[in-house]
Amino acid sequence: MKKLLLVIAIASISFIDAIAQVEYKVITSVESIVPNGLGRSRIISANEEKDYKEFTSTQTEDDNTRNKSKRDEIRVKDFDETKLLNFYNLGGIRFQNIAANDAIITSKINTMIAEGWELAFVNSAVESECGKGDGQGIFITRYIFKRNKQ
Repeated sequence: MKKLLLVIAIASISFIDAIAQVEYKVITSVESIVPNGLGRSRIISANEEKDYKEFTSTQTEDDNTRNKSKRDEIRVKDFDETKLLNFYNLGGIRFQNIAANDAIITSKINTMIAEGWELAFVNSAVESECGKGDGQGIFITRYIFKRNKQ
């Protein structure tokens, strides 16, 4: 009887795990690589949800009607913006700023984990003109968290 109950309990847990709904949250850090400290660096975290379907159209050979969503409908106005330091100052690259950003980003990640989120994926990229006299650029990282829906 005990073995049967154990098998039922294990099967129930597996079934619950299989039907558990998962939700995701994306946190983005944008760190300026603009020379002379003129850029802006932030962690951005949306507090409202959007349904991508409202802003999506399907293009076919018979119907190529474009999506007419307005920018103000897509914009998120409820979000957290955490200030970070720029990678550069007047003296060039500032390693203390990078260490400070690492500490703040780590704090954000640890807070998310304490709230039940799991860091699932990280994706980063650099955008820079790279031409003569390049004066623009960002280092962007997306942290994708997941957890079971509550």
